[in-house]
Amino acid sequence: MDILRILLSILLPPLGVFLQVGIGAQFWINILLTLLGYIPGIVHAVYIIAKR
Repeated sequence: MDILRILLSILLPPLGVFLQVGIGAQFWINILLTLLGYIPGIVHAVYIIAKR
């Protein structure tokens, strides 16, 4: 299941974070990072998925 979340995180980073932790602080941080730059959003999403 983590592989699917990582693939979704590459395409749409907030979706991968949402599937892992739901709507919370990490989700909003990821949306902000994705808006500031796509690559930081991907890195944050993969980190959140790999961490848990």
